[in-house]
Amino acid sequence: MKNSQILFLALCLITASCTSKKETDTVEIHQVVTPLLKDTTYSNEYVAEIQSVKYVEIRSKVKGYIGKIHVDEGQRVKEGQLLFTLNSLEFEKELQKANAVYKNAIADLKAAQVELKNVKRLAEKNIVSKAEFAVTKARVDALKADVEEALANKEQTALQLSFSQIKAPYNGIINRIPNKVGSLIAEGDMLTSISDNQEVFAYFNLSEIDYLNYMTAGEKKTKTVSLKLANNALYDYEGKIEMIESEFDGSTGNIAFRARFPNPDAILKHGASGKVIVNKQLENALQVPQKSTFEIQDKLYVFVVNQEGVLEQRNIVPKMRFTDFYVVESGLSKDERILFEGVENVRDGHKIHPVDVDLANVMSLDVKA
Repeated sequence: MKNSQILFLALCLITASCTSKKETDTVEIHQVVTPLLKDTTYSNEYVAEIQSVKYVEIRSKVKGYIGKIHVDEGQRVKEGQLLFTLNSLEFEKELQKANAVYKNAIADLKAAQVELKNVKRLAEKNIVSKAEFAVTKARVDALKADVEEALANKEQTALQLSFSQIKAPYNGIINRIPNKVGSLIAEGDMLTSISDNQEVFAYFNLSEIDYLNYMTAGEKKTKTVSLKLANNALYDYEGKIEMIESEFDGSTGNIAFRARFPNPDAILKHGASGKVIVNKQLENALQVPQKSTFEIQDKLYVFVVNQEGVLEQRNIVPKMRFTDFYVVESGLSKDERILFEGVENVRDGHKIHPVDVDLANVMSLDVKA
């Protein structure tokens, strides 16, 4: 009986040992990592409208026929260079008439002043009354006013004549000329436009969220931006944000930014389009690889590994998604370990044999959005 008990105990120990060895053999080895905590730079692209820093429409200030066009489309001109001449015969005649009226007014004034001197001497000798002297003096004052009016009319007519000579307001390039020689031009009609493309503005819009993220970046906020052209080529020169509008557009919810770009090669033209690339930075961003995550009903999860090697399914809230990793907003701390890969082959409560690896060494983080 005693030998039977000893044999039974031995069998139990052997069975228990085999069972324990079998369970140990079934524990799988998995790599685990801790999240990276580092500053991360990313970029966003915004559709932009290109405008010349200097752009003006040349319009006629007077009515008339185009007598001569002194420039051609696409021609570079200098400040003060003559562009158009309108038929000025009418203005010249008006100026002659105004000049004649002015000379007559001066002659009348001089005659009245001579008469005033004579009346003054007679009044001092009591030959004429003081009332007559006052009347003569008032007439001189009225003629002085007539001279001033004639002079103003003459200057106004001369100004109108000068408007028939249309000149360039600054250095630039002539754009389309819609009207040709002989065309009747009304006051205010557009003759052409001039662009100075040495520098250009790029206008682009940010949503309220992007605006707030940009403005709260503090010292890390960058004003330097890049430009992607319509053919997706990167423009050779960087620009700088120099203006933000004071209010949001009520219809779109966006706010406009303006960046200035140099244009020494004259590649950028007024009215062109592109995309402004704004670089932004996240400080102390908690990063986890995308391969360490999985989704259930639009929620993002990772497997957290506890001290016993048991997996715990944990919901995390991502702040931003990049090419190979997520920036975690909440749900995970920097000291916790998570399953690096193979999340589709395990389940909640599964026990593993964890092997710690350095996340920075096993994956290449792409910081581009």
